[in-house]
Parts: sequence; C-alpha cells; structure tokens
Amino acid sequence: MSTTVSAKNGTWRNWGGNVTARPARQVEPASVAELAAAVRAAAEDGLKVKAVGTGHSFTSIAATDGVLIRPQLLAGIRGIDRDAMTVTVEAGTPLKRLNAALAREGLSLTNMGDIMEQTVSGAVSTGTHGTGRESASIAAQIRGLELVTADGSVLTCSEKENPEVFAAARIGLGALGIVTALTFAVEPLFLLTAREEPMAFDRVLAEFDQLWAENEHFEFYWFPHTGSTNTKRNNRSAGPEQPVGQLAGWFEDEFLSNGVFQVAQWVGRGAPAAIPAIARMSSKALSARTYTDIPYKVFTSPRRVRFVEMEYAVPRAALADTLRELKTMVDRSGLRVSFPVEVRTAPADDITLSTASGRDSAYVAVHMFRGTPYHAYFTAAERIFTAHEGRPHWGKVHTRDAEYFSRVYPRFGEFTALRDRLDPERLFQNDYLRRVLGA
Repeated sequence: MSTTVSAKNGTWRNWGGNVTARPARQVEPASVAELAAAVRAAAEDGLKVKAVGTGHSFTSIAATDGVLIRPQLLAGIRGIDRDAMTVTVEAGTPLKRLNAALAREGLSLTNMGDIMEQTVSGAVSTGTHGTGRESASIAAQIRGLELVTADGSVLTCSEKENPEVFAAARIGLGALGIVTALTFAVEPLFLLTAREEPMAFDRVLAEFDQLWAENEHFEFYWFPHTGSTNTKRNNRSAGPEQPVGQLAGWFEDEFLSNGVFQVAQWVGRGAPAAIPAIARMSSKALSARTYTDIPYKVFTSPRRVRFVEMEYAVPRAALADTLRELKTMVDRSGLRVSFPVEVRTAPADDITLSTASGRDSAYVAVHMFRGTPYHAYFTAAERIFTAHEGRPHWGKVHTRDAEYFSRVYPRFGEFTALRDRLDPERLFQNDYLRRVLGA
C-alpha cells in the first residue's frame, strides 16, 4: 500500500527556496499500480495531481494544492539490454544513482547536465541538458517511456509504439501524465579529457564557432563586471585515467567553487558594492587544469551554493550578439551580479517542446544567490533573450506564456492537441501549466 507522507507543516519547498506549495495530501507509491490507484483516487476526489522529484526546478511546474506524488520508492534499474544497448530505469531514480550503477556495469549515458541530484523523470520532463556539438539533452537519449495517464491507465511509448506520444512526452512538463519508467540509450563506458582554462570574453566570442566545432563538449562561464571567462572543453580520450587529485579536487571543487564562493556570495549580499571586486577575484581564482576520467565525473560537479536561475535557449548563430547585449546591459545598469553566466550548446532535436526542437541552440543561464533580489536582472536579461526568439528552460524562472510559446515553437499546437486527448479534464493542470500551455 502506498504511504501518504506530509512535509513539515504539510508545506513543500523547492531546492531554490523560491516556490512553496501546500498539497492536500502527499503520496509515496511503491509500485506503478499504486501510483495509478492514487491518480484514480485523486480524480474521484476532484483533486489535481502533480509528481515532484528533488525540487530542482525554479518554476512552480510541480506545485499543487491537490495530490503531490513523491516517486522516491519508484527507484532502481529494471533491466539492462546489452543487445539493444539500453537501460530501463524507474522514474524516481536519482541521476547520480543511475550514473554510478551504469559505471559499475561498464556503461554510460552519452551526455548529461552539470548536476546529478535530480530524479531521471524530473530531469527529462523539464528538458535538463548539458553541452554538446552532436550529443543532445538527456531526453534526446530516451528510447522508450512508460506513463500513467489521467484515467489511471499505463501507456508505453517509443518510436514504434504510440510514436506521437513519444515525440512529446520525452519533455512532457508533467502535462501528459506521470512518467513511471524511462528507457535510455547507453554506450560502453568511455573516458573524457577535460581542459579548463581562463580566456578573455572578447576572444571566446570571436573564436566561438571554432571552439564549438573543434570540441565535442564546449562551455564557458563569464563573470559579470569583468572581461574574463573560464572555458571547459570535454573530449573523448584513449586514456589513461588521470582524475583530479583528491587535494586539488577538494581545493578547486569544494573550497573554491563551493566554500569560498559561498562566503563571497554572503559578502556580496551584505555589501553589493563589493561585488565587482569579488567578481574580478573569482575570475582569477580558478587556474587552468586538465584531467581525464569517466563521463559523469567530468560532466557533473557538486553545487552546494543555493541560487535562483533563468536560462534561455537562443539560436546558436545569435549567441555572440546575445552575450554582447547582456554584457552591455550589466555594465550600464548599476546591477551587481555576483554569479557567473553559464553558456552551453545543443544540436537540434525532434522533441516537440524541447528548447532545441528543430534548431541548433546555445544556452545562456543567469543566476543570483538565493535571497538576493533577482527580478531587475532577470527582467532585463529576459528582454534580450526574447528579442532573439529565445525559449526558456521549463524548470527555470521566466515570465513567458502560451501565446509566446505558440510563436517560438513550431509544433506547439501538436503538444496542446495531444494534451487535450490524454488529459481532457486537466487532472495534471496547475497554475504554471495554465500559463505556459493555455487553459
């Protein structure tokens, strides 16, 4: 029997601390049958249903005052098919558990985002991605999925089975049903060599096309109030493994990137005038380094400093203009921005509401330390992103609505028509979905 759990005072909070909800009840189903029963019971009681993973979204995409499904017990690997080179995993499995389990089996996902705290279903449902020249988001690596729909039935889909649902549900925003299992393409475990080095902002933009073309995975961080960036190139390697040494890793990844960075954020929040000087120091603190390791140890890194984030996908060709406009805006605004701006890329994919759907994309993410006012910065940045027909990350702060999305997503109507078919009574509706998809 599924257990009904309650959060502190019955209140649920997201990781960023900017979204809270008070569901009527919270349910932790231990099987797909229990989840389907919880969905049917909610419908009978006239309550809306949402599933929530680890709360890493900064939008209210998972918030509800109805029934909140917690999938923690729906975790683990169902099976590995070495002939098809796929793994089928339960929806509530954290990415870090999947990555470690695959590595033990000598396997890996092709690409991933830069954190791995999220559940697999939460990550794919919001379009979580890393950076890649040819390899796309986590959702683009899905080969099949299982979904509990509004009538409590279980639907399986792939390119061959229910292909129109498969096209949309890989990034389904929780609007089409509750994902219960995912089948990912995997490949034999490989090594990546990471090369991190500082580079001038103007040089990165001038050479961006070349840096993108020459590297399988290229990304960089620009520190506002400076002309400095930190670049990272990840490419496949024949080895040998040369992981970051324990002491060096602790110093760079924990002490500098989390510890000192946390203190710098506190100082900046208390004394905003100090932020440009802190930014100049931060941009110089991280020195060049090269290391070789298995994929998830290169792609991902710990993030202990809490923040709020907005990220937009713009056409890759528009990246340089977008960043120059962002830099000019920050320089002229009097804003004090203590967090670096993260830039990544993805090739076009065929997922209906993927931020890279049908176009080669570049991602620009702006962050503010949790508890710092972010509206002025995000509003000014969003104005620049939308002028380039940007598409916001579904799990990160934005103010766009269905009318806007119908213009920037050529297949938007395809998604909403499918939703009308699968959830005509809007059992999975909440305020966020009403805004982004229309009523």
